[in-house]
This record gives sequence, C-alpha cells and structure tokens, in this order.
Amino acid sequence: MTGASRVEVCIVACAEAWRGDGEILASSIGLIPRLAAQLARRTFAPDLVLSDGEAGLVGDDGAEGWLPYRAVLGIAAAGRRHMMMGASQLDRYGNQNISCIGSWAQPTTQLLGVRGAPGNTINHPTSYWVPRHTRRVFVDRVDVVCGIGYDQAAALGPPGNRFHEIRMVVTDKAVLDFQSPDRGMRLRSVHPGVSVDEVVAATGFPLQLPDHIPATRTPSDHELRLIRDRLDPAGLRDHELGR
Repeated sequence: MTGASRVEVCIVACAEAWRGDGEILASSIGLIPRLAAQLARRTFAPDLVLSDGEAGLVGDDGAEGWLPYRAVLGIAAAGRRHMMMGASQLDRYGNQNISCIGSWAQPTTQLLGVRGAPGNTINHPTSYWVPRHTRRVFVDRVDVVCGIGYDQAAALGPPGNRFHEIRMVVTDKAVLDFQSPDRGMRLRSVHPGVSVDEVVAATGFPLQLPDHIPATRTPSDHELRLIRDRLDPAGLRDHELGR
C-alpha cells in the first residue's frame, strides 16, 4: 500500500482509544471518530458495540439490532460506554468547552451548548478528537466547563468521580493523555512529520514532556485497505483536517 496520509494516522490513533475496552458501547461524534470505532471493531476490538447515533446497532454488514435512546442513557449511566467527542476548548487538566466563547453572561460566540458532556465525563471513559491543534483550542483555562477534567473531578471527590476518566486526546499533530503525576496533559506521541516543538508551540499551556516521545504508529497495510476500500471509499476523510 502507498504511504499513510496524516488523516489516516489520526484515524488509527483514535481507534487505539478503544483498545482493551471489551464489550462496551463505542459512541463516536464526527467522521474521524466514527471511522476509528469501525476500524477498531474490524481489527483488534471485535467486541465493541457500535450505534448509528439514532436507534440502531450496526455491524460490519449493516443493522444488527435496536438501541433506543433510553437504553443508551442507561448504558452511559452504568459506565458501559466510551465516548469520543470534539472540543472547542481544552485545558491542561482535560476540562472541555463546547458551549460558548467568552463570558457565560455575554459570550462573543455561541456554540453547541453543554449538551451531554457533563454526564459523559462523569459516568464513563471519554476521549477527544481535535482536527486543528492550535492555541485557540488548547487554552490555559476554558471559558465554560462542559466536560469535566481531572481537577474538577478531584474537587468533586468520591463516590461521584469514581468513573471519571479522560482516556486520550488525538489531534492533527499528536496524541496526548493525562498519565502524569498531577494529571496535567502529557504529550504521548507526535505524528510522523511533526516535531515536539511544533506541538508545544501550538499549545497554550505547558505540556508534560516525557524523556522519550515516540512517533504515533502508522497504519498497517490491512488497516489502510479497510480505511480506503471498505470504510471510506469516497475519501471523505481527506477533507477533515482543513489543510
């Protein structure tokens, strides 16, 4: 197969978020997370349960069953879901904002609203996909806390925070997580062709930098065939990074 594109590396990196999760509902918001969840199920995570986002369960060959929204809420509250969402802002502890930019009383930009982010982040693992890694997204402090990060979860304390986990953040430049002593955001890997300095410069707060920062793994030939021939033959993924 020809070499992997940046977006194909991102799809594989997002898929890795579900590795080891077993039989849970993989909820994905947006094209890249959806392709990633499908790729994970077809390769290393065959027990993942996938939804069409409405009322159906989907498998490799189409519809598999019925999953009404009331059942989704029950699964989420029981911690049996791993959601991958987007973020308009993220801070060093993983607090996420998708509500508005500026003050809550008089925002300069109105966004989606808080939506289900509080329930997602307190009840089950959550990861984030950010297609443009910039200082506008990675900020020192989010304007509104929608999805709660590690500092907010620590302040909440047990038992309310017992299911809280921000698994990873995948961007067009890198993979990040919170496996650091103070649960501050850590640089886990940089995508091929991206330097550590580029990621640091595009982040509005100090990142935790391990002594060794590897390159994000590239897709195998089998994964590339699945992405290109089965999951996204129309090439919609190529429009996701805004290059």
